Formats: sequence, structure tokens, C-alpha cells
Amino acid sequence: MASPMFEKIALVGIGLIGSSLARVIRREGLARHVAISTRSAATLKRAEELGLGDSYTIDAGDAVRDADLVVVSVPVGSSGAVAEEIAPALKKGAILTDVGSTKASVIAQMQPHVPEGVHFIPGHPLAGTEKSGPDAGFADLFDNRWCIFTPVPGTDPEALERLSEFWRRCGANIDTMDPQHHDMTLAIVSHLPHIIAYNIVGTADDLESVTKTEVIKYSASGFRDFTRLAASDPTMWRDVCLHNKDAILEMLARFSEDLAFLQRAIRWRDGDKLFDLFTRTRAVRRSIIEAGQDIDAPDFGRQAVEHPAKS
Repeated sequence: MASPMFEKIALVGIGLIGSSLARVIRREGLARHVAISTRSAATLKRAEELGLGDSYTIDAGDAVRDADLVVVSVPVGSSGAVAEEIAPALKKGAILTDVGSTKASVIAQMQPHVPEGVHFIPGHPLAGTEKSGPDAGFADLFDNRWCIFTPVPGTDPEALERLSEFWRRCGANIDTMDPQHHDMTLAIVSHLPHIIAYNIVGTADDLESVTKTEVIKYSASGFRDFTRLAASDPTMWRDVCLHNKDAILEMLARFSEDLAFLQRAIRWRDGDKLFDLFTRTRAVRRSIIEAGQDIDAPDFGRQAVEHPAKS
């Protein structure tokens, strides 16, 4: 096993992403000491029962003291408050990063609190499941997934490379983007699909007489997959919607226009337009499989992809 990259890593937040990081850090020997902090005493106790770290505390400032790498894994709406809380305890030369799904908002919240000499490098691992909490994590979560950095002006290249290598050793591929470009990209590939899923499942739930019988009993793969997305953490997705509002609204407008096109094609029995659309979108699915972001197996390979042997 390679020597540790960091003497101490602090994980502030120990949900799906934080607990998966804790597991892969342990497996790969990436740190000599892992400090864990979370606001919930019950969650902290569970993390300790699972043996995810070496020290545990409700006080995030205590957790980050003397840490070489600090990873903030909290809902994006809490990023600024966490940065303000831990700022006095961050040591000079430490790398501070996050895993939030929106970047412009996180930067605006966190950067004003970052002390001079601390390397703030916003990040976003594009990995996850609909589950949450310390039990949900697994060490293979980041394998062949992308971790996107949105460096702020003046970012130290050596610190960026060190953090990039950390994520590579966690299994991820690395890319960098402008924060606004990241937020627009994620609005279409992640945020909009979740919003559509929440809306469809909510519509079914509004049809109360049906939901409790036919919709649940005869749930086919399409609706079932929507319910998986719609089971994601409500706090996290509320914050995503509020903190990536402009990009999400723009994508919703585009989606509404395209939906109107589809409505017209169905209304006027325009089979050619329907066939062309479905052919084009089928090719997108094939491209995702060819890029290694899913596998071509029954049930989308979900059993293999999302439920590997736990580490």
C-alpha cells in the first residue's frame, strides 16, 4: 500500500458522500487520521459504530484543527455557515474542498470565510445513489466517476494537483470547469431529471385513489426509476433548487418548449417526428454506456453498479 497522502483528513458531514470517502480513505490508506464531524449526535454515534474514522466530534472546528485536507459534505445551503464555523481552526497550507452539486453559490458562501494561506478548491464528485446517511456509503462509489473542480482565481497549482491525485486514488476521473458552466451543465444532466422525477411521482401521489393500488402494484420500470430519483434526500435537493435557481429555470424553460413539440407530434399523429426523437435519444443512452458511466445489463445494471460488495 502506498504511503498516506495526508497526515489528517477532516470530513465535515458523514452522509453518503462523506461516509463513502471515509471507507475509501481507509481502504487505500490515504490518511493516518480521519476526523469526523456532523451536527447530529445520533449520526455521529452511528459513524463511530461503523468505525468510519479515528476521532468523532459535534464541533466541526475541533475536527478540522491540524487537518491537511478538509472535505465539507453538507447540503449546499449550509456551506457558508460551516465555512464560517471552521475558518478559525483551519491551519495554513490546508486544502479546503466541498462536494456540493452547485458551485457558484458555494463559492459565494464559503470563499469570504477562507483564511489567507488556506487553499480553497471547490469540487463536485458526480456520484451518488438515492440513499443517505453513514450506512449508505461504500468504498467503490467514486470508481470511474467524474470529480469536477471549479478553481477560484489564484488557486495554487500544486494544491490542485494534490487534491486531484487524492480523488484519482479514490477512483475518480478529474476535470475542471468554470463555476457557471458547471452549474448549467449539472442543471440538465442532474438537477432537471430529479425535478422531473419529483414532479411525476408527486402527480401520481395526487391521484390518491390510484397511487395506493394500480400505480404501486403495477409499477413498471419507467415509473420505478422515477421513484428511485424522487427518493433522494429532500434537504439536499431543496438546497440545489434554491442555489442553482437561474440555471434550473433556464433548463425547465427549454424542457417545456421541447415537451410542447412532443405534445404537438402526438396530437397530430406525426409518427416521423416521434420516431426521429426516440432514435436520437436512444443513441444518447448508448453513448453513456460506451463512456463507461453505466453498463448494458438488465435493470440498467443497477444491482451491479449500486450494490457492490461493501468495504
